[in-house]
Amino acid sequence: MDAHAPVVGVLALQGAFAAHELALAEVGVATRQVRSRADLAMVSALVMPGGESTTMSRLLATSGLFDELQRRIDDGMPVFGTCAGMILLATEVLDGRPDQRSFGAIDISVRRNGYGRQVDSFETDIHVEGEALPFHAVFIRAPKVVAVGPEVHVMASHDDVPVLVRQGSVMVASFHPELAGDARLHRMFVQHNEIRKA
Repeated sequence: MDAHAPVVGVLALQGAFAAHELALAEVGVATRQVRSRADLAMVSALVMPGGESTTMSRLLATSGLFDELQRRIDDGMPVFGTCAGMILLATEVLDGRPDQRSFGAIDISVRRNGYGRQVDSFETDIHVEGEALPFHAVFIRAPKVVAVGPEVHVMASHDDVPVLVRQGSVMVASFHPELAGDARLHRMFVQHNEIRKA
């Protein structure tokens, strides 16, 4: 492994972070679990996995990570957020708890559990811009995008609702690409942000 190759961090406070690590390994990039400010200092990009967004917001605050992560995002660090990660990166969370904080990193409005409760979870194939084959998307208590800003690029939709969007170096998905056994979206994130392989 190249000691100077960029490391992609995976926020490891909650959620399916190990599955993201496997997808990134398949793409060929080095990863590091991020649980502290010291971990965050060692990475050049970050994946924010699914989980429970209010719990993740609280854990980010109690771990001392929130403000430093906000600074890194504001400085342009590439971030890929999935499900709860999308909620945490959105500029507006329509039904968030009063104490829930988000990073305002991508100009979208989202509704938590917008597709329903756990029992309403579903899987479907979606068309992703630039990809010849469909991507199998797993929606679990997924957030729903209700508005996108003018600088946001919609890369995939389901029933005319954006489910994969990007703005600058920030990419978010309302579903769980790490559970599909398909690393194409992780590869897309790495290539778009010109992250060199290990």
